[in-house]
Amino acid sequence: MLGTSMIRKSLTLFTAVAVLFVYTTTALAVPNDGMGEITVTGSVSVNGQSVVSSSTINSGSTIVTGTNSSAIVNLGGNGRVELLSDTSLSLTFNENSIVGSLDSGKIRVSNKAGVVTSFTTKNSTVVADAGQANTFSIDVGCGDSARCTQTFVQTTSGLVTLRSGSTDKQVAAGADASIGNPSQTGCQPCLRPGGGAPVPVAGIGAGALAALLIAAAGAVGAAIFLSKKDNDVDIGGGVIVVSPNR
Repeated sequence: MLGTSMIRKSLTLFTAVAVLFVYTTTALAVPNDGMGEITVTGSVSVNGQSVVSSSTINSGSTIVTGTNSSAIVNLGGNGRVELLSDTSLSLTFNENSIVGSLDSGKIRVSNKAGVVTSFTTKNSTVVADAGQANTFSIDVGCGDSARCTQTFVQTTSGLVTLRSGSTDKQVAAGADASIGNPSQTGCQPCLRPGGGAPVPVAGIGAGALAALLIAAAGAVGAAIFLSKKDNDVDIGGGVIVVSPNR
């Protein structure tokens, strides 16, 4: 009897341990759905509350970065979203998707293959190709008012579609595209990283253009005149200034 009792107790204990092991393994295998980790630089708030690095962020949160500030939302193996200075983004995510609404500023996004990823702006929707991993940026900081809204997209790797109404623009790796009209007064076009400011050629008046042409002609004439003089150089002489007003 004693031997049988011990065997039964051992079997019961073994069964309990096995059940606990299976439960624990299953719990660990379930992804932490709807939660990410944020790393911040400078002034960053989530749902109106200031946050520090390594804080947990829940799906559906609104993240705002201040001037000269930034934030990175790490979504584990699914990807990450980086917010640059002066950006406001509402972000929803789970194990299968990353969805956001960009109100202002600029973001950089990376997602793994199989994760449905899309972001909306005031005038368009940016959709990443779910069949592959993608890395891309979206910029609306160059004209975020209702009058001159513009969405600028640049793809580093993968394929992204910039959609506005019935218009679709495919943006492959190494390419960029924009939707919106920045030509109104007070609007600035989005620029490629490292690019210089646009030259307002269309804004040059007829008088200014004529003055430039006269100045150029004068410079050419002076160069021809000097080239015909003797090769002797008068070190003590004065400096000749060619002015378009003369």
